[in-house]
Amino acid sequence: MDLPYLQNWNMQIIETNLNKISYIVFRPLHMLKIIIADDHAVVRKGLMQILLESFPNANIVEVTDAESLLKQIFKEPWDLVISDISMPGISGLDVLPQIKQNFPKLPVLILSMYSEDLYAIRVLKAGASGFLNKDFVPEQLVNAVNQLLIGKKYISANIAEKLAGTIDLGNNKPAHESLSNREFEVFKYIASGQTVSDIAHRLSLSVTSISTYRARIIAKMHLKTNADIMLYSIENKLT
Repeated sequence: MDLPYLQNWNMQIIETNLNKISYIVFRPLHMLKIIIADDHAVVRKGLMQILLESFPNANIVEVTDAESLLKQIFKEPWDLVISDISMPGISGLDVLPQIKQNFPKLPVLILSMYSEDLYAIRVLKAGASGFLNKDFVPEQLVNAVNQLLIGKKYISANIAEKLAGTIDLGNNKPAHESLSNREFEVFKYIASGQTVSDIAHRLSLSVTSISTYRARIIAKMHLKTNADIMLYSIENKLT
């Protein structure tokens, strides 16, 4: 088994006298370096607190947007990236291809306030190593981090089943699967009832850009109005 990050980790066998059980613990040979990207300070602080309880010697750096995340990743080596999916300007989903192209072995855990049904498969196909909804309990985050650090993926059983089901879909894919990551993000906001101006402000893009994305969405999905987008979202349980 190829575990790309184990060259930086020390494998230690622990024996418990009580249960007569031996198990393996991986301890880093160097200081674990984690970078967190999220535009909400309270989320970053919460993540840091959980991580430092399990990885007390970790060096954890915070950034507030995807552009700063890319700068830091290119500046120095990291063991793990934890990024929100939706941030002003470039989204966490947008930077994934750049990260994986330049640092293919760097694990990326994507977090989102939206359900895994809405985004998990999309982010995994874009190159993420794992997906976690923000309503997770601390143990889930620690488990996800441990999985990623030994070269594994982190997904729920539900998403694993859905991912397997997409293999043979062929031309029967749902219409929204034809959208690019940015188009899907705009689609999601339109489906929630937000105006073009609202979406432009949220994504730090121009109204013209959002209108262009909307036109592409309608064309690709063979819809006509925002109401059609909302109805499609409801019928396909994307809202």
